[in-house]
Amino acid sequence: MDRFNAMRVFTRIVELGGFARAADSLGLPRASVSILVKQLEAHLGVQLLLRTTRHVSPTLDGAAYYQRCVSLLNELEETEALFTQSPHSPSGLLRVDMPAGIGKLLVFAHLAEFTARYPLINLEVGLNDRPVDLLREGVDCVLRGGAPLDETLVARPLVQLLQVTCASPGYLQQRGVPVRLDQLQGHEMVEYFSATSGKRFGLEFAQGGAIELPKRIAVNSADGYLAACEAGYGLVQMPYYHVRRQLREGTLLEVLANNPPPTLPLTAMYPAHRHLSRRVRVFVDWLVELCARPGLGLHHRDQP
Repeated sequence: MDRFNAMRVFTRIVELGGFARAADSLGLPRASVSILVKQLEAHLGVQLLLRTTRHVSPTLDGAAYYQRCVSLLNELEETEALFTQSPHSPSGLLRVDMPAGIGKLLVFAHLAEFTARYPLINLEVGLNDRPVDLLREGVDCVLRGGAPLDETLVARPLVQLLQVTCASPGYLQQRGVPVRLDQLQGHEMVEYFSATSGKRFGLEFAQGGAIELPKRIAVNSADGYLAACEAGYGLVQMPYYHVRRQLREGTLLEVLANNPPPTLPLTAMYPAHRHLSRRVRVFVDWLVELCARPGLGLHHRDQP
């Protein structure tokens, strides 16, 4: 039995919650995965996994063994990288997840720089607005807007995103252009709600705090939120970079510019046991570098 390969299979089963998903992820026959786990349990003399018809989870011994396996495999990967590649050329598959807007408007616009700098890293990128379970879904790193909520993850701040309040020209022509919060009476907003938690978000201002307005539509994606605003359903608050083109072209107009929303933290997060992964480290370092650049509309407006 190849113990390192068995450890790799075992950790993948724990992370993905099933033999079939682990086999597909690793490109191995499902029968081989089952045989390796049985051999590993026999070698250790303990049961590592609890199997049900719907899910596989580690036993207490399995959970402890999983933590040791992750550390050993990460150290093995880093040690091999020192001798098989240049220290500046990490390799292998990196799984990342990020909101669709951040991916399309920020990351993918500059990602060729990263792949040119690290040509041996292969990327698997998920684009969605829902939180992902990094361990269960096998994701190495996520980008998220808002305050980090999962204390089990390492959080690396990237930037405080500038936000704006805006609406469509047609909507403002009908309802008027507010310049103070006390002029919001008679206005409506588009409501954003979390598809996972159901939490709902109204408007928030640096001076005046949270404000609720009547709404005719609620959406659970950033693209839908923006589309509802463009369709004239009311006021929205979004990161400036997300609407800079619409503001420049006049398809959306900013209001209450003298009382903006609070900035929105953008954070990269990854499991604590991935801190040794060179792939994760160089990707997050590149994100920090990218977010610090001027001219992207992240923390400063475009010059007129």
